[in-house]
Amino acid sequence: MRSFRSRNPITIGVTGLVVIALVLLAAIYSDDLPIIGGGTTYQAQFSEAAGIKPSDEVRIAGVKVGKVTDVDLDGDSVLVSFKVKDAWMGDRTRAAIKIKTLLGQKYLAVEPDGAGTLDPGKPIPRNRTVAPYDVLEAFRGLAETVDAVDTPQLAKSFEVLTDTFSNTSDNVKGALDGLSALSKTISSRDEQLAQLLGNTAQISQTLADRDAEVAKLLEDGNKLLDEVRKRKQAISSLLDGTKRLSAELKGLVDDNSKQLDPVLAQLDQFTAMLQRNQDDLGKGIEKLAPFVRQFANTLGNGRWFDNYICGLLPPSVGPINPQGCTP
Repeated sequence: MRSFRSRNPITIGVTGLVVIALVLLAAIYSDDLPIIGGGTTYQAQFSEAAGIKPSDEVRIAGVKVGKVTDVDLDGDSVLVSFKVKDAWMGDRTRAAIKIKTLLGQKYLAVEPDGAGTLDPGKPIPRNRTVAPYDVLEAFRGLAETVDAVDTPQLAKSFEVLTDTFSNTSDNVKGALDGLSALSKTISSRDEQLAQLLGNTAQISQTLADRDAEVAKLLEDGNKLLDEVRKRKQAISSLLDGTKRLSAELKGLVDDNSKQLDPVLAQLDQFTAMLQRNQDDLGKGIEKLAPFVRQFANTLGNGRWFDNYICGLLPPSVGPINPQGCTP
């Protein structure tokens, strides 16, 4: 057998590039590969798309089993292609487009049924599919329809109808009077109604545009609640431990109250003594200040000091100390 180094490097390089290209193609189209792919592709015919789009979920009994791959127009029907993995599909399988969130996100609900196996080459017919009514589109259509109505002409038509049936019975006249009053009210509030419906359409469009963000917010809220539920036992144990600790501390204080009371009393006496000593020390410093001032003045003459002793000799003793003890 020839060694690897003895082989033609050009052939090896070309072979390596081909293998790399095949691996990249397999990675890109992995969902379409057998065995390891994303499942079997089926199709279903609907009367309308109802907001379903590629990458929306496919569910069986609420469990995700695949995703929508394509939505195309097929004559007077909408052909929805979807992949299902690890799920049995019967020859009487039904499909329905359902609302996933309140903001209009959809998913494809599949109900397997039948005695045989569904042929991937034959789409599910329209008589076994259901498309929901889109509320957001209804609001948009209502806004456009009302905006196109000539409300003054409508009010005038109701007035003419009232005048025509003016000689009829009281019940008919009352109904027509009510219609006339209603038409006048609608005509007088034309701008406000148009603005209200326009704002409604704008709100619905904003909610539809932010559908993914709101769905993510709701999903994160569910995760938070689920985590709190999982931590419920730990939080309960923590609260129970805190309660037991407080009971133990209370018992400890009660058991040692007899020993602590004398200690606290002696500590109070000691602090009172320190307070008294502090007061006495303050008074001593205050009274020492004049002496220190006089002594400093006495020693201010240099290397000697002057002193004066009063009362050493009795006053008026002959020529000595005739004035007595005077400074």
